[in-house]
Amino acid sequence: MSPSHPSFPDRASAGPLTGPPTGPPTGPPTGPPSSELRDVAPDLSGVAALGGAALSLLASARELYSVFVRTLYYCAKGRREPGAVLVQMYEIGNKSLFFLTVVMGFIGMIMVFQAGQQAKRVIPDLTMLGATYLELLVRDLAASIGALMLATRVGAGIAAEIGSMVVTEQVDALRMCAADPIDYLIKPRFIASLLMTTCLIVWSAAVAFTTGMVTAYSMFGVSPETFINVSLVDAGDLATGLAKCVAYGAAIPVVSGHSGLSTFGGSEGVGWATTRAVVNSSLAVIVLNMLISAAAFLIFR
Repeated sequence: MSPSHPSFPDRASAGPLTGPPTGPPTGPPTGPPSSELRDVAPDLSGVAALGGAALSLLASARELYSVFVRTLYYCAKGRREPGAVLVQMYEIGNKSLFFLTVVMGFIGMIMVFQAGQQAKRVIPDLTMLGATYLELLVRDLAASIGALMLATRVGAGIAAEIGSMVVTEQVDALRMCAADPIDYLIKPRFIASLLMTTCLIVWSAAVAFTTGMVTAYSMFGVSPETFINVSLVDAGDLATGLAKCVAYGAAIPVVSGHSGLSTFGGSEGVGWATTRAVVNSSLAVIVLNMLISAAAFLIFR
């Protein structure tokens, strides 16, 4: 009597032993989701969106601080190339002179005209119009308005130039040659901006005061001898205005250079970097204006 063996189904009739199931799954799905679902980021809203914006702002501030510190380091111990600084002084200073002269000339006329119109409603005497206007011009108006105008032209130019070098891989070539892009690209613009921003703001203040004097004489009959009154301007006003010139001259190339170095995505990325440079530079000017004005109030009050 032959021993009994368990019967196995025929391989041909039973089909393949392994393979994907042909019917729909009967239980809950297991394993990671598909790649299409993993690539879609959830939309942030409410507190999550606010927290994400705050974290992004902190990360940008840290990167800006790093760029600023490295720029100061290379100003002291970096390579010496006077020709690069002179070229940037021409680009930042000479090419911005006409633009800033026209803008500040009209700003001076508008400010004096509006101030005279409002002062006539309170007192008929406008002998202190020039002294008050000169104090505001030296302390705040010339530096702040001039820096905002420079942020639109100089900041956009720096970001566009460096961003174009990034997308064309010229910055990568610098890094492959063991050269820091901050030393080669941002430091010359930083030094040139410090010097030329101060010179341009002093010039723009003189232009704004001159056009304001002409407006006061033609509109309100205030003589130039009466308008030129420096009795309200003291050392604190001069120190505050000079500090703002230096701070704005340092902030614009650092912020714009950071925007240019963080460019990605080809020509469209260069456009976004230029826009980001103008916005961030203008915001930096406003924030620095508030900080320096508050410090000057505490020191010189």
